[in-house]
Parts: sequence; structure tokens; C-alpha cells
Amino acid sequence: MAEKPPLPILLCAPRGFCAGVVRAIDVVEEALRKYGAPVYVRHEIVHNRFVVDSLKRKGAIFVDELDEIPETQAPVIFSAHGVPKSVPQTARNRRLFAIDATCPLVTKVHREAEIHFKRGRTIILVGHAGHPEVVGTMGQLPAGMVHLVETEADVARLAFPPGTKLAFVTQTTLSVDDTAAIVAALKARFPEIAAPHKEDICYATTNRQEAVKRVAPLVEALIVVGSPNSSNSQRLREVAERSGCAKTALVLRTDEIDWSVFGDIRSLGITAGASAPEVLVEEIIAAFAQRFDVSVETVSTADESVFFPLPRQLREAATA
Repeated sequence: MAEKPPLPILLCAPRGFCAGVVRAIDVVEEALRKYGAPVYVRHEIVHNRFVVDSLKRKGAIFVDELDEIPETQAPVIFSAHGVPKSVPQTARNRRLFAIDATCPLVTKVHREAEIHFKRGRTIILVGHAGHPEVVGTMGQLPAGMVHLVETEADVARLAFPPGTKLAFVTQTTLSVDDTAAIVAALKARFPEIAAPHKEDICYATTNRQEAVKRVAPLVEALIVVGSPNSSNSQRLREVAERSGCAKTALVLRTDEIDWSVFGDIRSLGITAGASAPEVLVEEIIAAFAQRFDVSVETVSTADESVFFPLPRQLREAATA
């Protein structure tokens, strides 16, 4: 039997689940434990098909909108990405038992936008059109009061009446570098614009991108474990590319690895998006171990100890 070629793997740390994702998954699991199946969830609780499918097997039913849910006493959970204000209002009107699993860092952006609005400011949101988090943030305020920008070119096209007071907030899962350039363009164009007290891009997004920046120049190829609809996972792949890694890919499971690209590499970096469980990272490493003599080294750029408690309804259940 031919000897396997050596393959050093540099494992990025931090990677994988962030505190908001852990909390969101725990919300669904604790609701199932306390109230039994079914538990309804509006949209994917987090952007990871593996996680969603595992919760479905336990009794979670995922819907796109509340009107798909029958009259029920079962819990109805809002996803980690946050929802427009109209959604909880609809739930109240229907007397649904709603539990909000919105990440507290997304809620922080919602509150910031509301405070700016109360102070008479028009809001500019830096984010990706159509992303659930962006839809939720824009839906905190009356229609037309939040203006979305995705690029520096969008900033150049903005036009407001003289004397308009402005503020900006950002989606929490953006590229740190891209966002910095857009914010610089906003501040150059509107010197009086109010900024967030503390950066809106969440700690987990920033930390995972920093780890990729460290590892990407050291390896021939880098895999991001995550789902294609995960914004923070897509940004990790882009960061790896920009940091000088020639071969990058976003994959959820081993069957998505393109061995025509990754079959003859001499070094590999691996990270995982904030909604990807560690079991999938282990699965990817095992797939490479079948073809290579792998050695794994962890490259750590930050320690994370953030914890978010469960929503009040479930906290009481958990301590009972």
C-alpha cells in the first residue's frame, strides 16, 4: 500500500459556534424539552442545514412565515437573526406563545436604530439586501426610515435634504475590512453622521476573520465549514482569498469537497462559520485523513468566553 502524502492542517481558533448560535439552538432544545414536540420556528434558527435537520428530527417545525402555523398552544420561536417588529405583533394578535431567540448583539443594533430614530436621525444600514438580519433591522422602524448600503458606490449615490441628521448601524456578520471602507466613505461624505457607541460587527465575526487572516498566508488551501446561505461563513472564505490563499472553498459536508482541487495540496487551513458545529470540522479532517497523513495544529488568535442566558420564559423552566 502506497504511503499517504503528509498534510499539515492548521486549525483556526476561534471557529464554529458563537454564543448567539449556542443560545438559539439551546432555545429550541429547551422548548422541546419543556413543552414537547412540536415547536415551531420561523425561518432557519441559524444558517446551517445540518443543525436545522437535527432539530427537525427532534420535533421542530420550520416555517417561512407565521401564517403557516395553525392555531396552537405550542411555542413559536423567532430565529437568531432577528425579525421585523410586525412579526411579534402578528404573534400577539394571534395569541401565539412566542419565544425570541434573536442574538443579543443583533438586538443591540435594533435598539441603536430605534434610539437614533427617536432623536430625529435618518438611519443608514450597512448590510446585504435580503439577509434575514437586514430585513429584521429595517423592520424596526417605519418604512423609508432605514436606507441600506452594500458598497462604497451605494454611499456615493445617497441623497438627503440639507440639514438631515444621520446615523449608521451595520449588520453583525459583515467583512470587517469591507465595512471599514464603507464606514470611511460614509464619514467622508457625511462628517456629522452618528456612529455606533461600540462597533456593530460582532466579536465572533471579528475573531473568526482574524484567525483566518493569520492562517491563510501560511497554507496552500483553506476550507470554511458552513452553509452557503451563512453570511459570516461566506465572509470567511472571502477573507482567506484576500489574505493570499490560492485555493478556498465553503463546504458543509465531506461530499462537497472537490478532490480535483484539494486532492494534491501540501498544506491546509480549516475554519468554521459561527453556525457550524464542530462535528462537521471533525468530519472534514477525517476525510482528508483517508487520503493524507494528517497532522493538526491549532492557531489561536483570541479566547472567547461570551455567554448569553436563555430568554426569560425558558430560564425559569431550566432552573425549575
